[in-house]
Amino acid sequence: MKTLYLVRHAKAGGQDPAQADFDRTLTKRGHRQAEEMSERLRKKGITPERLISSPAQRALETAEIFADELGIERREIVQKIEIYEGGIDALVVIVRSLADEDNTVMLFGHNPTISHFVQWLTGKPADAMDTCGIAKIELDCEHWQDAAEGCGKLDWYEYPKKE
Repeated sequence: MKTLYLVRHAKAGGQDPAQADFDRTLTKRGHRQAEEMSERLRKKGITPERLISSPAQRALETAEIFADELGIERREIVQKIEIYEGGIDALVVIVRSLADEDNTVMLFGHNPTISHFVQWLTGKPADAMDTCGIAKIELDCEHWQDAAEGCGKLDWYEYPKKE
């Protein structure tokens, strides 16, 4: 069995015509969200073996906050541009290419793709993920390469408290 945590990046600043979407940063609220959610995971004793993130600034900042809280070196975060540029198919390729020695992986991405990926993996409708929401999915397979549509079960979904 493999465990995949899908994390939508925390709250980012709005679209500024002078700034590329890729470069949008987290707001103060976004930093608080990421700190709250990563602390929840630490208190549950969750430490993934691999962190994979979109290199877009808001997703990478979220991943770095999680890494700091979970005692993982920031340099260990694997950045995949496909998370930012691609859709579900890109996420499928990333998951299927994971090393089998990693049983627990956390992937940081963007809506709507990350929410659609939850639906694809579980085969069940799901609402759009909240900013910094985390979906824990248990995959019914021994090898990442066997990840398929509907092979996962949503174990839980958590998101930051409302502010």
